[in-house]
Amino acid sequence: MQETERPLPYGLPVTVAHGLRRILAPNPSPMTGNGTNSYLLGTQDIALIDPGPDDEAHLQSILSAIAPRARISHIVVTHAHRDHSALAGRMAAATGAQVLAFGDAVAGRSAIMEDLARRDNRAGGEGSDTTFRPDRTISDGETIETSEWTLNVLHTPGHFGNHICLRWGDHLFSGDHVMGWSTSVVAPPDGDMAAYMASLDKIEVQKASILWPGHGDPVSAPAARISELRLHRRARAAAILAELRKGTSTATDLARRIYVDTPKSLLGAASYNVFAHLIEMMQLNLAQPQGVLSIDVPFAAV
Repeated sequence: MQETERPLPYGLPVTVAHGLRRILAPNPSPMTGNGTNSYLLGTQDIALIDPGPDDEAHLQSILSAIAPRARISHIVVTHAHRDHSALAGRMAAATGAQVLAFGDAVAGRSAIMEDLARRDNRAGGEGSDTTFRPDRTISDGETIETSEWTLNVLHTPGHFGNHICLRWGDHLFSGDHVMGWSTSVVAPPDGDMAAYMASLDKIEVQKASILWPGHGDPVSAPAARISELRLHRRARAAAILAELRKGTSTATDLARRIYVDTPKSLLGAASYNVFAHLIEMMQLNLAQPQGVLSIDVPFAAV
């Protein structure tokens, strides 16, 4: 997950398409690349898509980008990870705009993930904005619009249960579901591999000409990138199943054997990605846990 793109200057509003600006938050890390992209859509009634981390400099950069006779009319959060949602409350207080999202940090989970979270929620605390509460809940297929722009909401769980993408004409704001610089972390119970794959299909049929991700540069060939991500996940699943056929193993042990080029600091995230694959395999009756479902339990091939 090493960022290779040339970083934008932090805090500078950059026009990236007609009517669309991007401001890069100063929160670079192995998980966020150069930082979180906050998007400003429109010129008068402006949609702020992903306010970003709770950072004073980023708050002021966004507010300074709004012309005197313009306003932020909508704050839309793609999902409740702190690097996307944590600034939402302060931004709403500063602008008077409502915060819109699919729901709070536990919205959109499948029944399996709900059950897992009740028993073992260790992964859920990793970056999850547990205090996040939108002012208004938006649903799959809903339209948000002003006289300047229209956004169509797509519920796209997988990376996170309450994750949404937003269609704007033939463009799509893809949050953390599809990015060009890295694959998405899928960490149960917030992440769900079966849902992730289904959401890839849902994004693909939109036939967008460009994707505006939560981190990194725009994806200019969405169909090719989605195909690449699908093949990558299926290759990981095949490698996991091949290892399981040699004998029972835990997600962590499998990650050590399969993610051989991954830095040790990211092996924890890799273990949860493997766990997500194992749960999907359980649903497909390809593997079964040898005990109560958790990241620590060994799995065996069926």
